[in-house]
Amino acid sequence: MTVAASESALFAWSTGKESAMALYELRRGGRYEVLALLTVLTGDYGRVSMHGVRRALLKQQAASLGLPLSEVVIAKGSSMEDYEAAMGRTLEHYAGLGVSSVVFGDVFLEDLREYREGKLSQIGMKAVFPIWKRDTAELARSFLDLGFKAVITCVDSRLLDKAFAGRDFDERFLRDLPAGVDPCGENGEFHSFVHDGPIFAERIQHDTGEVVLRDNRFWFCDLLPVQ
Repeated sequence: MTVAASESALFAWSTGKESAMALYELRRGGRYEVLALLTVLTGDYGRVSMHGVRRALLKQQAASLGLPLSEVVIAKGSSMEDYEAAMGRTLEHYAGLGVSSVVFGDVFLEDLREYREGKLSQIGMKAVFPIWKRDTAELARSFLDLGFKAVITCVDSRLLDKAFAGRDFDERFLRDLPAGVDPCGENGEFHSFVHDGPIFAERIQHDTGEVVLRDNRFWFCDLLPVQ
């Protein structure tokens, strides 16, 4: 019996739980070989954009996953054009190496999917969405049942109280979410950092630091690497 060769892919890695679940499902399928994690960082801060995770912790995740890390670095206050230019250069590099796909952990935002597919098609690549249209309540429960562990690194103050930043993503957290807040934060209500689970060779050790307000809107909980 002939086994089909795996397609090479980049994985758009945010450090959070949807990324972890998407990578888990992708590896189960066996169709794609992930060549590298693709992560956007704000260079001025040395942190993953929006999630606020330090580069050192991102690198520990990549090492535990056994995957190379490809960083797309942008400056604070970068425009969408700046972001697209930086991302485009990286994607074109990998497309030139024969990489055909980029994998995302998006679940239900149709406009975001269309944007990703449109940009990738311009350079002859395609987008892959392993957890697309999964019910987010079920997805959150599956994340916990599989043994993944995550901490909340950022919350939108318009939708969640400061006290949610720095909490573990667990059953109690889900019960405490206000009505209308997506269980996976898919509308941007909150972001997370995954530090343990079945796709990791070892747990990512960290301490919880201070919680600060940025842009007069987002509460960020600083996570500190444990040396």
